[in-house]
Amino acid sequence: MNKDLHVVVLMGGWSSEREVSLTSGRGVAQALRERGWSNVTELDMDRDVASRLAELKPDVVFNALHGTPGEDGTVQGMMDLMGLKYTHSGLETSVIAIDKELTKMVLVPGGVRMPKGTMVESETLYERDPIPRPYVLKPVNEGSSVGVAIVTEGGNHGSPIGRDVPGPWQKFDELLAEPFIKGRELTVAVMGGEPLAVTELKIDNGFYDYEHKYTDGRTVHVCPAEIPDDIAQSMMDMAARAHALLGCKGASRSDFRWDDEQGEAGIYLLETNTQPGMTPLSLVPEQAKMRGISYGELVERLIEEALQ
Repeated sequence: MNKDLHVVVLMGGWSSEREVSLTSGRGVAQALRERGWSNVTELDMDRDVASRLAELKPDVVFNALHGTPGEDGTVQGMMDLMGLKYTHSGLETSVIAIDKELTKMVLVPGGVRMPKGTMVESETLYERDPIPRPYVLKPVNEGSSVGVAIVTEGGNHGSPIGRDVPGPWQKFDELLAEPFIKGRELTVAVMGGEPLAVTELKIDNGFYDYEHKYTDGRTVHVCPAEIPDDIAQSMMDMAARAHALLGCKGASRSDFRWDDEQGEAGIYLLETNTQPGMTPLSLVPEQAKMRGISYGELVERLIEEALQ
């Protein structure tokens, strides 16, 4: 690969995941420079991103954005119009995967087990529960478990949910309600269509939300997960199928809940992330390392696929 190519690392932006994106982007840029890439530019995305990219004339863009608009197809569509090559998934895949209901419409008919859900107007939650408790409420198009709440029978949300109780119902007009799947948190990274490993996420308290994902010490990663081989293989197969059905490119990460009392029938895919983090706490670099792929090599592989 020609290491004189101009790589622009696109990061930051204005989403709720800005700081994580900056950490990912800086790590990517540093790794490329350490591996001898001579022309690497870090670009903190602002509203003038199109004109900045036009000025910089990159040979390839490493998309290190998380959340909207870098993960929902908006930036991908802009770069398509500009004729730019970029890492990770394209426009159509990004539009579908960021939307949890659209994702189910693609994956469930393809044999991927996901929790049944229903869309609810947030205002109605102050009158009644949309489904029996315990259940999960989440925004339909946010990543990294942003704005997720678990409503339990004896929880402090009230019954029905109180208007003054902090939660996603105060920030989003519409939410997705899903039955709460008891059991264990696991995740599978897929790169180039190949599942890497299964990691179990052991949380100190609560569930694997945004804070647990990106705060050191809040979650223990067990990689490879200490689970039966057939369960691990089933998850890896399901993650690879989701990657293919959605048309993902580069790396993706599928998150699971597993009710271990039900065996294989208790595996549920929750979502597939098309822009997985590249921070020191991120799961894709960790699983790649377990497979003998260094952080720098992972970055180069993503660029190589983008250039094809």
